[in-house]
Amino acid sequence: MHDEELRSALAALLDGLPPSRATAAVERLISEYRGRTTTDTPVLRDRADAVAYAAYRMPATFAAVSAALAEFRARLPEWGPRRHVDVGGGTGAAGWAVAAAWPGGVHTTVLDWSESALGIGRELAARALPDVEWRRERIGPALALPPTDLVTISYVLGELTEGDRAAAVDAAGTAARAVLVIEPGTPEGYMRVMAARDRLVGAGFTVLAPCPHSDRCPMVPGEDWCHFAARVSRSSLHRRVKGGSLGHEDEKYSYVAAVRPDPAEDAGPHEQGHALSGTPAQGRIVRRPQIRKGQVLLELCTDREGLARRTVTKRDRTAYRAARDAAWGDSWPPPEEGPKGEGPEG
Repeated sequence: MHDEELRSALAALLDGLPPSRATAAVERLISEYRGRTTTDTPVLRDRADAVAYAAYRMPATFAAVSAALAEFRARLPEWGPRRHVDVGGGTGAAGWAVAAAWPGGVHTTVLDWSESALGIGRELAARALPDVEWRRERIGPALALPPTDLVTISYVLGELTEGDRAAAVDAAGTAARAVLVIEPGTPEGYMRVMAARDRLVGAGFTVLAPCPHSDRCPMVPGEDWCHFAARVSRSSLHRRVKGGSLGHEDEKYSYVAAVRPDPAEDAGPHEQGHALSGTPAQGRIVRRPQIRKGQVLLELCTDREGLARRTVTKRDRTAYRAARDAAWGDSWPPPEEGPKGEGPEG
């Protein structure tokens, strides 16, 4: 429901901006994001920038954050946050995703240093998300967050210097019981997520998703990277800017969701002061499953073997049906099944 509300709000917002202005703003922003990292000035300079960015990027960010939250919730189904801080949240896409994941009970605070982005986010959320606070804040060494249940840091680390990235992750790890970091599904984005993951694990956090463990990632930097995809419906602005005719695209993203296993001193009644003791998946499908005649090939990251391959055949009917329905990014084996397949290959 929030997805439809967001798209309606974005369409209404874009109506007031000439198509040529919106397209030009998006093209400039794409160029900025592909350029060098800087924190001297906000990337979104004015209202036109913020409107264009929101219309172009918010549906994809919402889809990626929602997909990551779904995997996090699958590992910790009984828990839900009451307080959420979105660091560098811009126009608030992560706040929409959190509200959709846990309807009716989360207070969100969006922190960003672009007044234009915060203003547009406030307009978009006015009716659908009343329990959101919008605060101008520079993301850097001086960042201090209030005690909270969940911190999201989505699609912002690439805009920061290395020092400011570390400060943002450290502030999240100090304040929150659960942290979700999401970056574009590129080799560079993956490396930023891995750096954040290392800092969180070093601070005592346990990784719940997508990894089946909190040890070092078995993928070799420069040779491979861990990323997933979320299907997004393209808006007319997407099609204009990209010159494409398809009504959808796949948003590639990398992420890590981690929790602090020790109970927070100020945990409210919703958390009951208990430790967050979710269990990672035994394995994660890290490539699109390959369906062959009578068998399905799965590329996995596993809790004990690192990267491994499973061949699931018709001989195990239950596992075979599950494998045919499995998607890139899913946990494996499915929750209701024990370990299946014929063991690792090659």
